[in-house]
Amino acid sequence: MKLVLDSHNVEVTDAIKEHVQTCVDKLEHMNQRAVEARVHLERDHVGLPTNKFKCAINLYFKGADLFAEDYENDLYASIDLVTKKIQAQLRKRHNKIITRHHSVASKAKEELQTASV
Repeated sequence: MKLVLDSHNVEVTDAIKEHVQTCVDKLEHMNQRAVEARVHLERDHVGLPTNKFKCAINLYFKGADLFAEDYENDLYASIDLVTKKIQAQLRKRHNKIITRHHSVASKAKEELQTASV
């Protein structure tokens, strides 16, 4: 998966890059079909004194894409919470697919049982 790290008013250090990379690796482990991950880090100078850091992740697929963002006091906490939000979306998408396959299979099984009786 291609990783694009974008920042605004944030100095991206090696530690931040490494932390973002590990979080994106977790997402890639959950779903290998992702084409690209865009991570946008931003620091708000003008806004409220709380929740200064914003992290947004766009996860691109062949089809519907996923997006999540979060505002926190700590940049690392913001990155972690956005990763959890994307993981929840990936789980929900996966469960929908599995449920769809199970419902088709159960309908086919039901039809076979009614046809044999």
